[in-house]
Amino acid sequence: MARAGVTVERLTLAAAELADQVGVENVTVAALARQFGVKDASLYFHLKNAQELRVRIALLALAELADRVAAALAGRAGKDALVAFANAYRDYAREHPGRYAAMQIDLDPETAAASAGVRHAEMTRAILRGYRLSEPDQTDAVRMMHSTFHGFVSLEKTGGFRHTPRPTDDSWSRTLDALDAVLTNWPSR
Repeated sequence: MARAGVTVERLTLAAAELADQVGVENVTVAALARQFGVKDASLYFHLKNAQELRVRIALLALAELADRVAAALAGRAGKDALVAFANAYRDYAREHPGRYAAMQIDLDPETAAASAGVRHAEMTRAILRGYRLSEPDQTDAVRMMHSTFHGFVSLEKTGGFRHTPRPTDDSWSRTLDALDAVLTNWPSR
């Protein structure tokens, strides 16, 4: 029997908060049960296993980030939209490291197609249309942007930029300038 007040939504949010504190790889059903003051077995009424919990965290994070990016993009185009998107992405990754890490989980195609990841792709492609990119260049540019954002955020998180006194915010700004220049001057085939 389900314990009163324990829902999949509450479990997911608590697991996401736990992921931000201890890392998504350390989120377990047992750790979550301790937070709720229940036995592990009682949570299996709501969840199959820890992997399902991590996927739920990923889906929550994708939706939260999509909402944040959409708000940041409102009324923007061109470089302003690129910078707004990138800053929303970076800020989210910094504020929610566990949730951000969960977003990197490889989702099965059906789950991915039903997730807010689709909104991310649509918003990214809308920015790229402002740079007059069409297929297959859009796909290449989407991959370049994601690789750049994810790479920078990941290196920043692990201290990969501590070897130089230059502020990372300055490098981030120049990286976005460079991305804008590449997108503006996309190479022809």
